[in-house]
Amino acid sequence: MSSTFAYQQVDVFAATEFNGNGLAVVFDAHQLTDAQMQRFATWINMAETVFFVEPSEEEADYAIRIFTPTTELPFAGHPTLGAAHAWLEAGGQPGPSGYLVQECRSGLIQLRVERAGSTEHSQRLAFLAPPLTRSGPLEPDVLQWAISGLGLKPEDVVDHSWLVNGPQPAGLVLRDADVVLGIEPDFEALEGLEVGVIGPYTAASVSHSSWQPRDSVIPRVSGTREELIPLDSSDVERSEERFGSVVMQPPADFEVRNFVPGEAVPEDPATGSLNAAFGIWLTETGYAPQRYTVRQGTRVGRDAILHIEADEQGVWVSGDVATKVRGSVSFD
Repeated sequence: MSSTFAYQQVDVFAATEFNGNGLAVVFDAHQLTDAQMQRFATWINMAETVFFVEPSEEEADYAIRIFTPTTELPFAGHPTLGAAHAWLEAGGQPGPSGYLVQECRSGLIQLRVERAGSTEHSQRLAFLAPPLTRSGPLEPDVLQWAISGLGLKPEDVVDHSWLVNGPQPAGLVLRDADVVLGIEPDFEALEGLEVGVIGPYTAASVSHSSWQPRDSVIPRVSGTREELIPLDSSDVERSEERFGSVVMQPPADFEVRNFVPGEAVPEDPATGSLNAAFGIWLTETGYAPQRYTVRQGTRVGRDAILHIEADEQGVWVSGDVATKVRGSVSFD
């Protein structure tokens, strides 16, 4: 058994470099045990780590297993795009249909290459959202748990639903992006509940075709990135001045945040699975158009951009993916 494996780290949903969600990728890892995979994912301490293994489904081009620092996930969005990018860079080729087919614990996921990325080692990829395995309104006690743990007012919540497609978040549609940006979560109070929130920018949205990423997210204040500084009550009321929202040209149609208490990364900087679930819910109910953009990661110093599009096949989630680290990892 080989003890050294090819290794990469990729940046997913990164409109500009190091602004997305990092992913660790280990190739040809079918010889590793579950315990070795989990131990490495815990040690590397990234939001998720992907291990390429032998597919069991004939239709699959490749198969992956996805681990957080604490557990294995049946499906996750940013690992899906990151793994596809790594597989293509390693010489993988789509089948005659032009699509890639990924096998994970949730089943088969379809992907497509949309275009080359903005840098030499990047590309725009999309995955077809898997169906929700649980949906429908949150139970009253769960809704109160989420509202209380996020420090929201009941009137801030427009609607709510379970959004389970592998991960198991409770989803909240909030009044606008400023409410989303103003949240100061109490992670201790939220322990045991994953919560995703989304809110629209209320100014006229920048079109999908003409939107360009900003050069920077937020200026530094006394050596500290301002978006990492907790808001006080006055800041919440004027959050548009700090985070570029309703009184300025909006960076996207919606702002999203994903809170995962108990994980090494308690606020995920860019979440494909959550936005896939939101995409299904919002486009079906009319809360969002059939095509829209999302910014995520603002309050944790990132500037991730996700593109959501509903068509006759379902809901596609896409974003730029770039390789940032190449090397090897040894398992003794």
